Amino acid sequence: MQLTHRRPVRTACIAALVLVLLAPLARAEALPLPDPVTDADYAPVDGAEARLGQLLFYDPILSGNREVSCATCHHPAFGTSDGLSLGIGDGGTGLGPARRADPDNPPEQRIPRNAPALFNLGAHEFTVLFHDGRIETDPDRPGGLRTPLDADMVAGFASLLSAQTMFPVLSADEMAGHYGENEISTAVRQGRLTGPGGAWDLISRRVAAIPAYGEAFARVYPQISAPDQIAFTDISNAIAAFMAFEFRSDTSPFDAYLRTGQGLDAAQGRGMALFYGTAGCAACHAGKFQTDHGFHAMAAPQIGPGKAARFETHARDEGRMRVTGRAADAYAFRTPSLRNVTRTAPYGHAGAHRDLGAFLRDHIRADGGAGRFDPTGTVLPDLAVSDFRVMTDPAQQAKITAARTIEGPVLSEAEITDLIAFLGALEDPGALKGRLGIPAAVPSGLPVARP
Repeated sequence: MQLTHRRPVRTACIAALVLVLLAPLARAEALPLPDPVTDADYAPVDGAEARLGQLLFYDPILSGNREVSCATCHHPAFGTSDGLSLGIGDGGTGLGPARRADPDNPPEQRIPRNAPALFNLGAHEFTVLFHDGRIETDPDRPGGLRTPLDADMVAGFASLLSAQTMFPVLSADEMAGHYGENEISTAVRQGRLTGPGGAWDLISRRVAAIPAYGEAFARVYPQISAPDQIAFTDISNAIAAFMAFEFRSDTSPFDAYLRTGQGLDAAQGRGMALFYGTAGCAACHAGKFQTDHGFHAMAAPQIGPGKAARFETHARDEGRMRVTGRAADAYAFRTPSLRNVTRTAPYGHAGAHRDLGAFLRDHIRADGGAGRFDPTGTVLPDLAVSDFRVMTDPAQQAKITAARTIEGPVLSEAEITDLIAFLGALEDPGALKGRLGIPAAVPSGLPVARP
């Protein structure tokens, strides 16, 4: 009787032990892992076009005052972002966290949103871009795109990625410069964006005036036989080809695991089980690139100038609602892809967290961490502006918190550590370095951004 009594106890203990050991695997099966990424997930890229785009991406010739390039805010040294909570475009000097306002010509304001990473934007599934999704593919519209400029942007774009390149050059805070400082910013101020003499055309004429660019465009694009035929859509198509090629990211340890079943250490495996299991991360960070491309209100802290028309004085950023006009979209922002996320700090649409662990701890809180917001967790170069207006306004904070649509789980410190380990398995050294790299020089002869 004693033996028959002890055996079930021992069996129960063993069974319990097996359940404990298999718990991470059970969690991982809560949502299926994505299929491995393949070449079929991407649009093909012409090598010569990408090499032309590389030069343009790093060339400040595209900015109003010839001081800012695409790479200023999207540099491989900072995970294709800029290492700042909110960047300084025109009116700044230096690069990354070392960037400072130029005392002789300071910017009017910080760029209102955190510079997003550029990984895998050449993949077919990226059909909506920017934090608020203000440009997206739409087969029902002329040209197949929906953008804030609507009918003025209907032809010449090879992709949605090409269309997004058209906007930073028009922004005074990003690349155009203060109104009246140069011919580009003047054209923007006067509303002359398209057509002969518009801002895009003026930039194109600058590029066309450089013989090396004129020759390169004629080699890459059969429809161009003379420099005066270069349009800004050609410039943006080349830059898009470069970004699609340079920052393709699908050779991380996680990709190796999906292809071979190997490549993750124990902590990364536990983190993967949490990510696709009880932590619920994959509900939004779904698919091959860890994004559902949707919009969710997560009550992330709002710092900086917000998004407002020039006649408005508030510092709110109502996110997707500014695009759709729907109250249900208030404070919702696009789910970012998590490829190389451990290298793209700070985090959130306004970059309010420099530390990934701190961001995750607040991300799962009902108020997004607003109740314990720490300004020292931001990366903001000195500038004579008010950065925390919304964070010190209880009424605004209440609206942001009330809009939150997803409740996060309670996670232990050990689980957060494991999640970060898994996110580290999304790092791709090849994509982080870039395939073509930083050019030694650009045809304009202007300085190339280097850390």
